[in-house]
Amino acid sequence: MKTLLLADDEPNLRMLARITLEDPKYRIIEAADGTSALELARVEHPDLLVLDWMMPGMSGIEVARSLRQDPATASIPIIMLTSKGQEADKEQGRAVGAYAYLVKPFSPLELLEKVEQILQ
Repeated sequence: MKTLLLADDEPNLRMLARITLEDPKYRIIEAADGTSALELARVEHPDLLVLDWMMPGMSGIEVARSLRQDPATASIPIIMLTSKGQEADKEQGRAVGAYAYLVKPFSPLELLEKVEQILQ
């Protein structure tokens, strides 16, 4: 079973992502802010992190940077979710090691496809 960490401060978005990704092959854990996301990632070592860019406590970019600097979490794949759709923003997401970058509002099917593609 693969563990997915969903980190977003919007409860409705987390619920949509959870419903989209619900499958017996996935264990889904959630964080509502950046600090909790970082702590959960360090403890749970998820197989994939779906990470919102703008969250209270610590931004998704800061979380990603912290994870990449720690050898124990550096290889966790990250899908970045954000309302920031400019090319410079996408480049910043790639610079911190995001495997994929989805702009809100995103298609649930696109999220599912990205998750399955990364976890293959």
